[in-house]
Formats: sequence, structure tokens, C-alpha cells
Amino acid sequence: MKADFYATPKSKPLMRMFWQAAGGDRYILDRATYSDQIKYMCLGGIVVATGVMAAIAGGYAFYTIFEPRGSALESDYDFLTIVLSTIFGLIWGLIIFNIDRFIVTSTGKGDGTEAITWGELKSALPRIIMGAIIALTISKPVEIRMFKSEIDVELHKSQMQKQQEYLSNIEATFEGRIATEREKIVKWETEIQAKENRYVELENLLADEMGGNRGARGYGPEAQKLEQQLQRLDGEIKILKAKNAPLITEGYNNLKLFEQQKLADIDNGEKVAAGLDGLLMRIKLAHEIAGTWISLFITLLFMAIELTPIFFKLMLTKSPYDYLEENTKELMKAKQGIYIQYNYYKDKQGLERDLVRFLNVEKEILQQEKLLEAQKRLTDYAISKYEEQIKRKIDISPESFIRLEAPDVSPILEEVPEASITTTETTNAEVLEEERV
Repeated sequence: MKADFYATPKSKPLMRMFWQAAGGDRYILDRATYSDQIKYMCLGGIVVATGVMAAIAGGYAFYTIFEPRGSALESDYDFLTIVLSTIFGLIWGLIIFNIDRFIVTSTGKGDGTEAITWGELKSALPRIIMGAIIALTISKPVEIRMFKSEIDVELHKSQMQKQQEYLSNIEATFEGRIATEREKIVKWETEIQAKENRYVELENLLADEMGGNRGARGYGPEAQKLEQQLQRLDGEIKILKAKNAPLITEGYNNLKLFEQQKLADIDNGEKVAAGLDGLLMRIKLAHEIAGTWISLFITLLFMAIELTPIFFKLMLTKSPYDYLEENTKELMKAKQGIYIQYNYYKDKQGLERDLVRFLNVEKEILQQEKLLEAQKRLTDYAISKYEEQIKRKIDISPESFIRLEAPDVSPILEEVPEASITTTETTNAEVLEEERV
């Protein structure tokens, strides 16, 4: 019969979707009050919103980690990274959605009053810790996205400073190498140049001696000595050039190699500076830019969103939905043969425990026990009847149950002498004749 005092509003697909997200029973909610429907719709909305925020935060964090590195102010979007970030964000959002849904569904309603007692809070503490961790992982990527412009400016400054430090280190490193190599080259070239200068001096002296500028003109003993010195010095110069020329060539090659390495390291300076554009650096700069209080406020905001369903369920008072749900559960247990006697006994710690009886199982066990007992009685009866039947047959014809066979004496007769056998046979014949008479 249709109730004339109240009619439960008909639910819509969006409301039923939120019910499912909150772990509500649609069958019961369709028969509950409108306030119950709204409560579970709000709970489901928070769970869905948390999953969506987790998907956005996870996708943005993934993109920040794997995006192509470059200048913070001149970053280009990479299509492949965007696609992968979207996929990861959806997977991450679904993971967080299911975790939140489990937390909300597994959280009880406490004692059914609006007050949250210490016992209720203690029992919900593991779920609160899990929710806080989830809120923290969601808030940080959202925080760095909120302050992206300010973070990019500060990050660019850090990149430029890092690049200058890197270039300074490169200059200091290669300056020492190049200076050392040039000193070696100068030393080797100076040795050759000194010998060549001495050779030129001796040539000039020989020319003056031959021209008469230093005495008698012509090739005399002094000129002969100078010529010998020139020949000896020319040999030394050739030996020294053969020794130092490869070293000098190698030194100049090393200088070119150092210059090439220096230019290559200078080109890598931008890549090294671009390496600062990571998730950790952005979180660090977000804390520096926003400050401790603003960063804490954003984190607490997401924690409030994440933990609201838990505290909300602890503060809920019992409503028609709860009684209908309990009634449905009791009916299901009764139909399935489950009987519970609450606070039936105390365990060793003094805690009251419930006695759970599975009536269908007990019925099956009892049936099997009775069947086994009946089978035992029938078996005993059948054996007794069979015994009586056999006894009657024995009374009628006992010889049919007993068979006597004469012993085989042939091996013994083979060992006895023939005379003995004849005597024995005669004796046996006489005995038989006497018995017949």
C-alpha cells in the first residue's frame, strides 16, 4: 500500500553514481529519506572530487618529472610526454579514488551520535593517517602549479647562476691545463732557440774572422775552430729538434684538444643548468616563494577535503537508511541461516565476544551424523540377518561347509621296503575284515 504521509524522491543517474562512489546501497537509498540520499551523494561527490584532483596532480607531477629540460622561461610542450602524463594521471586518479572509496566505506558511524569520542577517533586513526598522506601527495603538485609563474622566474635565476658557476669551474679547470702545456712548449722551443741563436753568433764570428774584421783576413786557425764549433752545434741542434719537435707537436695538439673539450663543456652548461628544472626544485622554490604558512594552509586545505568524509561519517546520527541497512543485513543473515548471539561470552582478556552460529552448516552436519548412525544400524542388522541365514544352511547340511581330504602318503611309501609294504597291506586287510565281522 502506498504511503500517504511521505514519498521518497526518485533518484537520478548522477545521484546514483555518487552513491556508488560513497559505497551506498542503491536499493536501500531508494527507500530511504531524501536527507539520506543527499548525505551519500555529498560523500560520493567528495570522493569523486578527490580522485579528479589526484588525477590532475599526478599527471602534472609526471609531466614535470619527464618533460624535456630547458630554460624555465622558454619551455616547450612535448606531445608524447603530455599523452603519457594523461595516461598516468588517469591511472593515479583511479588508484586514489578506490583508496578513498575503501576508506569511506570501511569507516563506521561510531556510536550513532554527533560527538566524536576518543574510542571512535582511535579506531579511525589508521584511515586518518592514510587520508593525510594522500592529501599531501595531491597538494604539492597543485601548489607548484598555483605558483608556476613565480617559480619559473626564480628557477631561471637559479639556472643562470648555476650556469655561471659551471662556466667558472670550466675556466679554472682548463686554464691550469692549458697553462701547464704552454709552459712545456715554451721550454722545448726555448731550448732549440737558444741553440739556434748560438749558431747564428758563431756564424757571425766566422764571417768576421774570414773578412779580416778580427785580424788577418782569410781562413786561419781561429776560423777553423769556429767552423768546427758550428759543425758540432749544428749536430746538437738537429738532435735537439728531433727530440723536442714531436713533444712540441703533441703539446699543440693537446692545446687544441683542451680548447675543443672546453667548448663542448661550455655548450653542456645549458643542459646542466636545465637539470634544475625538476619536481624537487620546484617544490623547494614553492616553499620559499609561498612561505611556510601559505604552503601549510594549502596542505591543510587538501587534508580537510580528504578527511572530511571520515569525520563526517563519525559525526552522523542514525537515520532511516541505517536502520533499513541493519534490517536488510539481519534478513540476509536469517535467510542464509546465520544466527548471532551478541556479547555471548568473554575471552581471556575479558572482552565480550559474539557467538556466531551457522544454522545451515549445523543442519548439514547433523544430517550427515544421523545418516552415518543409520548406516551403522543397517549394516549391523544386515550382518545379523546374514549370520542367521548361514546358520540355517549349516543345520541342514553341515558337510557342505566341511571338506576332508586324505593326506598324500606316496612319498613315505617310496622310502619303505617292498616286504614291509606287503605286510602292512595284509595287516590292514585283516583289520578291515575283523571290523566288517
